[in-house]
Amino acid sequence: MPEDFLAGDRRPLTAVLAANLVSITGNCLTYMGVPWSVLQSTGSAAKVGIVAFCTLLPVVLAALVGGPVIDRIGRRRVSVASDLACGVAVAAIPLLQFAGILHFWTLCVLMAMTGLCRSPGETARGVLLPTLAERAGMPLTRAAGLYDGAARCAALTGSALGGVLIAGLGAENVLLIDAATFAVAAPLFAFGVRGLPEAQAQRRVGPASLLAYRRELAEGYRFVAATPLLLGLCLMTLVTRGLDQGWSAVLLPVDARGELDGSIDLGLLNAAFGVCALAGALVYGVVGGRFRRWPVFTIAFLIVGLPRFVVAAFTDTFAPLAAIMAVEGLACGVLNPIMATVTYETVPEELRSRVLSATTASLQLVTPLGGLAAGFLVDSVGLPSTLITVGGVYLLATLCPVIFPAWRQMDSTALPTTGERALPRPRRCC
Repeated sequence: MPEDFLAGDRRPLTAVLAANLVSITGNCLTYMGVPWSVLQSTGSAAKVGIVAFCTLLPVVLAALVGGPVIDRIGRRRVSVASDLACGVAVAAIPLLQFAGILHFWTLCVLMAMTGLCRSPGETARGVLLPTLAERAGMPLTRAAGLYDGAARCAALTGSALGGVLIAGLGAENVLLIDAATFAVAAPLFAFGVRGLPEAQAQRRVGPASLLAYRRELAEGYRFVAATPLLLGLCLMTLVTRGLDQGWSAVLLPVDARGELDGSIDLGLLNAAFGVCALAGALVYGVVGGRFRRWPVFTIAFLIVGLPRFVVAAFTDTFAPLAAIMAVEGLACGVLNPIMATVTYETVPEELRSRVLSATTASLQLVTPLGGLAAGFLVDSVGLPSTLITVGGVYLLATLCPVIFPAWRQMDSTALPTTGERALPRPRRCC
């Protein structure tokens, strides 16, 4: 019942953070275990790429069309069903492998199922953050920092455990551990938000129909298109996510293999970035509310962009690159909490699932192409030239908050109250 939740009650927020921590840790295990298993069984890097594509494409498709479904079914039900379905799909991979009947196409289908179910579950949990922060009596900025910090902590934990567990237990058994994490995350979330009105299905006028679904889906995209700040965030992040994918999947590994000490240095560089990003998110959650968002966001994004590419292009030693990646990690840690806070404050609660699904889809749309483009450029013009080119494009993208005045609205966003117009009047584009 709603009255079970009192002001200052942090248990629902804690439960959601714990569920996210467990679920994302398991995801990291799978995203390490499946490629390793494919390489062991086939020796084909191309097949690893096919599996990755089959996993990521449904994430984008689910985000493109899933917003109204989340509202109709209810955020609590969608999150629980998402975790349980992912757990079944992941568990089926080693079980079929043990039975000797796992085929490559079966693996692709099962990984596609995990991608299809993952996006709605993550969105359903994320849209509740403003409500949970209010229930906990906590500033939204701090709650967003904790939420992003939990995700980064899970990624670090999963990455650190993955290699050890795969070496000690084998990739198939690691996937069974991931399936177990979903079985833990689902009840954690279900009991944590039980009775929370915002976690239940939203009431709609009229019966469900294809026409109503299309209208509700379009509302989310129209809201983003009519809000210059949200549209700018989506477009800039769409570009930078693709460039980041090229860096992490191609440019940094190639640099580590050719100029540094190989996989050891690669692991240390990623660890330095990850630890500092976690620290940045947690620190911003505590003190971020004291500073204006636009200057902090603008400076942090400029730090995260060009410097690492320049350092990697002009040095062949570990220390300078490790230092700049640590600094960039600290800066990167503040970006997601700011973007989340601005989005939650801008989007009315009744549109939140649809708008967050739309923004998630836009952010992931070109990510798979980043690695392909970076690999082609390295083969064509060499690593140093590619690093400078990609870094230059990154710099142009991160200059958007400096050039366009709409970004200064970060410090004046306000959540519309229920009953106000659902869609803002289109303003002049940034």
